[in-house]
Amino acid sequence: MRVLMIACHPCADSFSAALRDAACAGLDLSGQEVRLRDLHAEGFVPVMSAEEHQVTNMPGTNEALVARDADDLRWAEALVLVYPTWWYGMPAMLKGWFDRVWLPGIAFRIGEGAIEPMLTNIRRITVVTTYGSPPWLLWYLGWPDFKVMKRGLRRLCARGCRVDWLYLTRMDHRRRPDLERFLVRVGSFFAAWMA
Repeated sequence: MRVLMIACHPCADSFSAALRDAACAGLDLSGQEVRLRDLHAEGFVPVMSAEEHQVTNMPGTNEALVARDADDLRWAEALVLVYPTWWYGMPAMLKGWFDRVWLPGIAFRIGEGAIEPMLTNIRRITVVTTYGSPPWLLWYLGWPDFKVMKRGLRRLCARGCRVDWLYLTRMDHRRRPDLERFLVRVGSFFAAWMA
């Protein structure tokens, strides 16, 4: 399976970076073909300029500044996102990647009613994330980031696109053994990953 992994954390020595590495190692063991994009390491610019915004709804023209990203999305059969959850959602850098890359003509077309999916090549989305919050608070708030992925972004992919959610809560209170167990869980999950 062709896997596009998007990693998003500003620190190269973060736990999120360790999760990225565990996921990559597991995918390698399971024989998947992976394209890794580390948004911070690459210096991805998440801010949409006024000039970009003016051509947002012009398929083809709107790809000029994100051609590599568009190619990656069209190539992928699966999307793996590795990021920390901040303020109950994805980091601004990752949100900016969606804003600038998941455009009309790439991720969807604007139809008469709702938008129509164009990333039907993507059959699986897996999120690997951490939360500072306890599970009860996430449930109370309605688990906002999960809903964005499951109900929003998934809709632009293949019909029946599978969404897997690997997460660790109460991140600020975890000790080393908890973190190690989660790293092993993530690596094992991807080592057993099937297309």
